[in-house]
Amino acid sequence: MKTMVSTSKGRVLLAYSGGLDTSCILAWLIEQGYEVVAFMADVGQEEDFEAARNKALAVGAKKFYLQDLKREFVTELIYPAMQANCIYENVYLLGTSLARPVIAHGMIEVADTEGCDYVSHGCTGKGNDQVRFELAFYGLRPDIKVIAPWRIPEFYDRFPGRQALLAYAAEKQTPVQQTAAKPWSTDENLFHISYEAGILEDPNVTPPDDMWKLTVQPEAAPSEPERLSIEFKAGLPVKVTTEDQKTFTDPVEIFLGLNALARKHGVGRIDIVENRFIGVKSRGCYESPGATILRAAHMDIEGLTLDRNVRALRDQFITIELGRILYNGTFFSPEREFITSAIPASQRTVNGVVRLKL
Repeated sequence: MKTMVSTSKGRVLLAYSGGLDTSCILAWLIEQGYEVVAFMADVGQEEDFEAARNKALAVGAKKFYLQDLKREFVTELIYPAMQANCIYENVYLLGTSLARPVIAHGMIEVADTEGCDYVSHGCTGKGNDQVRFELAFYGLRPDIKVIAPWRIPEFYDRFPGRQALLAYAAEKQTPVQQTAAKPWSTDENLFHISYEAGILEDPNVTPPDDMWKLTVQPEAAPSEPERLSIEFKAGLPVKVTTEDQKTFTDPVEIFLGLNALARKHGVGRIDIVENRFIGVKSRGCYESPGATILRAAHMDIEGLTLDRNVRALRDQFITIELGRILYNGTFFSPEREFITSAIPASQRTVNGVVRLKL
């Protein structure tokens, strides 16, 4: 009888968050005979990356990669979407959708470096992210193989619920931080944070005050207004000046600065039910503080500077189509390249300063 070695099934790059699901998936992949490399993307989430690194290596990952993708996230995804005033179903600013192409691009780069045959993720079978990630993987490297545990019967039959995952983590001596005090799931990046599932599945449940992480309650926001100005060149923010004369000119710093201001003033919360690409309705609560300010300012400067017919064409075609492409996960496609190539032409005259009051 032949004994299977741990590398017999190949090398896998796992999108690792450090949470319960991906920690269990990491252990399970190793148990199945794969050699696993863990990958984390820094897209601006508030995260203890060193703790995640230590946990992944303790569980059995061969290597751990952390890539700082904040600048690429802002310049390659957030800014074009902002120039096009992208929005989904007139409310959602696409914060989760925008981060997926950047993360997938970083993963494929590492998968190539490490000679990985497979990439894997912890997306469930009922969400949009499985589609976004996998279409991005295939768009960047058509021959890559994807392992999606939550669509493998052997995996989801073994782990039908959270208790089974917790028991498996205990068996594998994997430390996890899981609590019933916050019964919902979150996804965070520089652009926003999302909340869904758990108690939020009931549309009659008002989100508890302590759920919101980024923004203060509007009732607790300062009663005195705060003023700022945003300078645009060709539709892009190039300088933010605050009331106390602080200035930000670097793209990442501009976004972080706007986030800090908006968070303090309770700007950027929404609570919606959206139509997912896979055909189900989903309730999501989102905080997009800096993005909300930036979109409002950009639309305002366009009112002064953008030709009427150009604006109409952009709104009818680029805004709607790019939003659909981002939401549905077809970023690495010829149609996306075609649409984004038209954005700079629409923004040539969008120059000036917008003054705002929070």
